[in-house]
Amino acid sequence: MDSRTNVPISRREALSAVGGVNVRRFSLAIALVVGMWVAAPVPMAEAAPCLIVTLTGTQSGPSVFNGQAGAGTLVRYGDDRNDCAAMKLQFDTGRGTNMRLPQLGLSPDQLHAIFFTHMHGDHTEGLADIMMLRWYFKGPKIDIVCSADALSARGFTNSCRKYAMHIGDAFLQSGEIAERRSEDNARLAGGPADLTNVITFEPKDEPQVVWSSGDVKVSAIRSTHTAGHASYRVDTPAGSVVIGGDAGNDVLAPPRASSTSDQVEKLAKGVDIIVHSAFHPVMGPEHGSGFPPLSYYRQSLASDLGAMAKRVGAKHLMLTHLGPSLGAVIHNRWKVPGGPLTEADYRKAVEAGGFTGNTIVGTDLATLRLPVK
Repeated sequence: MDSRTNVPISRREALSAVGGVNVRRFSLAIALVVGMWVAAPVPMAEAAPCLIVTLTGTQSGPSVFNGQAGAGTLVRYGDDRNDCAAMKLQFDTGRGTNMRLPQLGLSPDQLHAIFFTHMHGDHTEGLADIMMLRWYFKGPKIDIVCSADALSARGFTNSCRKYAMHIGDAFLQSGEIAERRSEDNARLAGGPADLTNVITFEPKDEPQVVWSSGDVKVSAIRSTHTAGHASYRVDTPAGSVVIGGDAGNDVLAPPRASSTSDQVEKLAKGVDIIVHSAFHPVMGPEHGSGFPPLSYYRQSLASDLGAMAKRVGAKHLMLTHLGPSLGAVIHNRWKVPGGPLTEADYRKAVEAGGFTGNTIVGTDLATLRLPVK
């Protein structure tokens, strides 16, 4: 009986109807299985790791020229999914660092750690700006990594620790901290210093790991410039970079084999990128610039940096903290013999040292990515 019409149906029709249902069910089952096979997830290729090194400031010494920011290097690491920005490390914070970071699409509260090579103002003056803005935004605490208090040969102490601990004193004394807290008492009462987590180490003649996070490892080594000066190396799966700071040779004047640091050379063995302050030989005493010999001899010359980069097998050399700056007629207070220098002048000096890799003559925001696209 057909339940829809109350009309009797034959046995054959009944079997045909039942068979049709079974066929349809079977066909549906096959379709589901096939659909599941087609929709099965295809393994995705892993995002490639990448490393980006940016010169946030290239000015040499306490003077200012042509709007250049003070010395600083930003190292970013990640992969293609996050535009190489999972980890952001700032090495030195010369004046103007706060202005350069936003040009890279970054805010100071996005930095994960700050490292100092030494306590000269052209490498440190921007820290107050960074920490004050970080405090204003109620950002998290940040690691500040530097050498322990160092006694100089003349009896005074260079102290990164004290500098960081007192970074907000001017704002406390001016009343700004109290005023800003009256508007939002969630801001910390001690000001910017309350956001610092100072990590110090004793610089040694051999590399030592001073900071790490995930795949990123930062090592440091003692180097000569001022008491407590340190140079750093960052190792990641995407590549490695050495930040030499203002390092020079332990022998403070000729005769010597090189103006560069033996310790930095040890740190840089097999590195991909070297970032280093560089002086041009034209500023030497023999050329009559009047630049103080003591200051000149504690710097690394571009020609010697080229030779060192060749010896350690580096692929890229980024010159920064240039002395003299590109286009400058006067370096600090001293005339540049023969007139302003160009990028070609620095490249020629590097090539005289035998380096045939990629040389970047530093300008603010000059950037290098690994792997190179």
